[in-house]
Amino acid sequence: MFRTLIALTLLLALLALLALPVQAAEWTYTDGAGKTVTLPEPPQRIIAHINAAAALIPLGIRPIGVFLDGPPSVDRADTGLDLDGVEIVGRGWYELDAEAVLTLDPDLVVTEWWPREGFYGGAVGDAGIVQQIEAIAPIAGPAQGRSILTMIDDYAALAASLGADLAAPDIIADKQRFEAALTRFKASVAGKPGLTVMAVSPGSSGLSVAAPDEFAELSDLASWGLDLVVPSIDPDSSYQTLSWENANLYPADLILLDDRWGRQAIDTIIDQPLAARLPAVAAGQIGDWPAGWIRSYRVYADQLDKLSTLIEASDPDIVD
Repeated sequence: MFRTLIALTLLLALLALLALPVQAAEWTYTDGAGKTVTLPEPPQRIIAHINAAAALIPLGIRPIGVFLDGPPSVDRADTGLDLDGVEIVGRGWYELDAEAVLTLDPDLVVTEWWPREGFYGGAVGDAGIVQQIEAIAPIAGPAQGRSILTMIDDYAALAASLGADLAAPDIIADKQRFEAALTRFKASVAGKPGLTVMAVSPGSSGLSVAAPDEFAELSDLASWGLDLVVPSIDPDSSYQTLSWENANLYPADLILLDDRWGRQAIDTIIDQPLAARLPAVAAGQIGDWPAGWIRSYRVYADQLDKLSTLIEASDPDIVD
């Protein structure tokens, strides 16, 4: 009888413990700036810069709000992104709506750290705005790096800490699709020996030639064999800007135009008579440079396939 009472007491004590509310594990994240954010539990209500949203949504982490860098013609990161029901709280740099952020009551604001500039990118890229927003929720995120793949990995680590299942079928399929696209891209490049490529941003007064190691996607493409023009960059810049009179300084078989400017970039080339002096322009060998906005395997695969098609159709011998 006595032993029965002890057993019953222990059982009741165990049931009482099981009935207690489960305490959520503390969430800690060290971001690209080296800043550590600690919250009582993993954040659920997240506001994200559009680049961060483009990385997190395919991984199963859906923000409640996003802030953009500008209109869709400039802000390409939202290409193919389902933002239904996601509130837009900023539409340009330094244009974050603090009242809208406060209304959404976020646990965390995710954007990228820009190491060269030393600030968080997007609408929060101002010390006064950072102070205002961090009174509502902490700001954190991966650093912009020299490889899109590194950034994708960094976002995956953040997403996993937020509860994402990185083994989900859709996520695995996206990575496999990327690997297939990468295999094709490398084969396309290898099949066009001598093809010289130049990534540029055209403007009314001249042509800005991008330095490959200053842009994560260009750095990746170069590491996979693409022969990209390497300009003598301007001080504190990622480009060398040439007047249209000198725009043919670097002969190239193929020119990739910064696609953040949409139709404006190709119209600038068409409307500039001196652009015809560029061999690639004269040959019609012009395509898109997906500049600064790829943040997922899915999108990277799409862009690599587009570039592969362009390379496969290009003549590698229009310049020596």
